[in-house]
Amino acid sequence: MEAFTFDHTEKILLVATGILFITQVLYYFCLYNRIHMRSRATKRGDTHFTQELPPISVIICAREESENLRRNLSAVLEQDYPQFEVIVINDGDTDESEDYLTLLEEKYPHLYHSFVPGSSRYISRKKLAITLGIKASKHDWLVFTDAKCLPQSNQWLRLMARNFTSRTQVVLGYSGYERGKGWLHKRVCFDNLFTSMRYLGFALAGSPYMGIGRNLAYRKELFYQHKGFSAHLNLQRGDDDLFINHVATPENTRVETDVNAIVRVQPVVRAKDWREEKISYASTSRLYHGAQRWLAGLETLTRLAFYGTWTATLVIGILNFHWLAASIAFLLFLLRFATQAVIINHTAKDLEEKRRYYFTLPVFDMLQPVQSLRWKLYCLFRKKSDFLRK
Repeated sequence: MEAFTFDHTEKILLVATGILFITQVLYYFCLYNRIHMRSRATKRGDTHFTQELPPISVIICAREESENLRRNLSAVLEQDYPQFEVIVINDGDTDESEDYLTLLEEKYPHLYHSFVPGSSRYISRKKLAITLGIKASKHDWLVFTDAKCLPQSNQWLRLMARNFTSRTQVVLGYSGYERGKGWLHKRVCFDNLFTSMRYLGFALAGSPYMGIGRNLAYRKELFYQHKGFSAHLNLQRGDDDLFINHVATPENTRVETDVNAIVRVQPVVRAKDWREEKISYASTSRLYHGAQRWLAGLETLTRLAFYGTWTATLVIGILNFHWLAASIAFLLFLLRFATQAVIINHTAKDLEEKRRYYFTLPVFDMLQPVQSLRWKLYCLFRKKSDFLRK
């Protein structure tokens, strides 16, 4: 009977570990499993799509991107879609982008390009470029991507457009990384997958709160109704996540996760580039409206607390030769790990991600919130001017 008797400390730790375990499992089944659930529903034919294919304006902002334009732009221009235009706003003219775009317009009459005036100052050049592209566009539906992004198939626009119902004003798509090598690439891919499971999961649950401009669509009238980026014009960025946070609602937002609607980004080569991207998003995340930011933070907090309590219970159980307490703690860890592995890897398979996460999962699971804290600390200790328009 002594095996079933727990001291006061063990009881507290076991109860805390159990509560944190239940909280974590609920997050995985109710939030992070949403993309997989959506994929299954779509395959069963349970998801409603429109048959209309309205004209589309694809807007791409490019800054010194001649190499990426040569590599990726043709795949955008050759989409299997009845009527669309592609508008490239060239920011910077020190490379060969201008000459290449002019030459390409001769082959593709639905390609147009313009540029950000070199004299533009004291305003976010990215926001100005997007605004110029929107003003130049001919059609109501706008689709956004980056010069460094490559559509996974020529059905990208068709699949995004099947979500353009009469009530829809925003469509969020998934962007993943192309296959790469090295530890940095593994970290970046996991972080991207997990972040997407979070913000797309919230959107699929009826609580959209952000979007990423690599694969995003919204109506032009929505942009003008909310006066463009005026709500956060003082910030250097926020053209995608903050804008969507400002305009998206449960009624006007849909999510597209079909594998042929994915755009792929080139692998990150330098840790510095990824760090700057993450810091820039961290700088605007504190301005998000809605409870989603706090709910995401609660998941991270309970995750770290779970690691702390199950480890403490395991250690105390071993030191006290109380194997039942140690076994319960380890069993809860294994059950959570199994839940994670199944949901994350099913989602990765649905999105045709090349990597699977088993042995590396606990490492990335702990590393991800540590990295997030690191980005936020960078924001605190940097000058505020680093995040304001220039």
